[in-house]
Amino acid sequence: MTFENVHERRRWYGLILLCAAQFIVVLDGSVINVAMPTIGQAFGADQQALTWVVSAYVLAFGGFLLLGGRLADLLGRRRMFVVGLVLFGVASLVGGFAGSIEVLIATRVAQGLGAAILSPAAMSIISVTFHDGIERNKAYAAWGAVGGAGGAAGVVLGGVLTQYAGWQWVLWINVPIVACCLLLVVPLLAERRTDISDRVFDFAGATTVTAALTLLVYTLIEAPAWGWGSIRTIGSGAGVVVLFAAFVIVERRSREPLVDLTIFRIRSLTGANLAGAVAGGLVVPMFFFLSLYLQNVLRYDAITTGLCLVPMCVVTFGISLTLGSTLVTKWGYQPVLATGMALLGVGLAWFGRAASDGSFAVDVLAPGLVAGAGLGLVFTPLFVAAATGVDWRRAGLASGLINTSQQIGGALGLAVLSSVTFARLEEGNVATAETLTDGYTAAFDGAAVVAGIGLLVTVTVIRARDSRAHVELTRRSRTTIPTPATKPREPVS
Repeated sequence: MTFENVHERRRWYGLILLCAAQFIVVLDGSVINVAMPTIGQAFGADQQALTWVVSAYVLAFGGFLLLGGRLADLLGRRRMFVVGLVLFGVASLVGGFAGSIEVLIATRVAQGLGAAILSPAAMSIISVTFHDGIERNKAYAAWGAVGGAGGAAGVVLGGVLTQYAGWQWVLWINVPIVACCLLLVVPLLAERRTDISDRVFDFAGATTVTAALTLLVYTLIEAPAWGWGSIRTIGSGAGVVVLFAAFVIVERRSREPLVDLTIFRIRSLTGANLAGAVAGGLVVPMFFFLSLYLQNVLRYDAITTGLCLVPMCVVTFGISLTLGSTLVTKWGYQPVLATGMALLGVGLAWFGRAASDGSFAVDVLAPGLVAGAGLGLVFTPLFVAAATGVDWRRAGLASGLINTSQQIGGALGLAVLSSVTFARLEEGNVATAETLTDGYTAAFDGAAVVAGIGLLVTVTVIRARDSRAHVELTRRSRTTIPTPATKPREPVS
């Protein structure tokens, strides 16, 4: 076997490693949800404390993603990937041994920090490893497929592990996966030396943007309970605005900014981040309210609920892994993303027609297949658009941005649509199957409207001519040179 063949195989095996790490990151966002009642009984915790077992992970993950992505650029991508893996694995191990709810919440924060470091590092490794347009599309298709399937897999695994092994295993399941990933890092991911001797770390920028993002996520988590018009929500929102304004001022004056604001001049990246926020704002509430509908209206148990979501996730995974890259290569990222948003909107609107005496086949499976197909067509073009035109030195920053957009969008979407649901439920006074269905379908209808906004963003902010240019560049990349957004192939970190 030639050296070139060995190198090619190592790159693709490395992609599997990166996707495995991303899988547990996405998995951990949902796997613990099903275990909440059991954890509450084990620690005698109230509902507020249990809420923070979930929210602590989201808060740390969303707040530190941008910093994690930039550190990957500055300190080395493989190095930060390993740091994130170790932190994530240790936090998972310690969390299973937690003797109090406070310790468990602290380990969830540590898990979120680890995820915020390893996820953008992994995505930036993909960006600088796969230069060929067709190969990059395939790599991002695999990455998107894993992201689409991880959430529902968490619901299924959470139910099975909690019922048959104990709630601790929803955390401990990460440990062997992390261990395997760490063993394979050196053989599969090459290190590239990163010279930062002439760079000054933008501490002020890192502090302000991390504080702003963390406060934003915290506000979105608490706003439904505080009330959107309450003094606490308004004051917290004002604090977010002040911190973001301070961040922009700091970045404009910094010699080595954490975020070079000129990156937003790249229309494909800006459009991808806006569309990514919309996608995050749809996916998180969709799985959340589907789970509630299945359990509270159709009266399924936790494991059956998870299994009911499998067909939709299989469709998402299959389409993203197969059609996703093929269609982006043939048509370009803009029309494929627009098609995905449209299908997702149709599926959500169909969920909005669910009945209180409905059935799995009509009210869950059929619309789920449509929505799943839409999701499968969203992820690949989203990541391709976010990476197009970005210099290889800023690959980590671009990865941090698109991940941050999705996390913030998810928190915002869940907060707003939860408020819509609770408002509708309060009108019904008594929580019957009919009033619960009215609340959940109101959330789905709202999500369908948001999908329409995502479609509008896709066709207006992301330029069709840029998408067509990417298609032409991809076709020529086999016989000419790597894309201008990257540097000729070299070892990656």
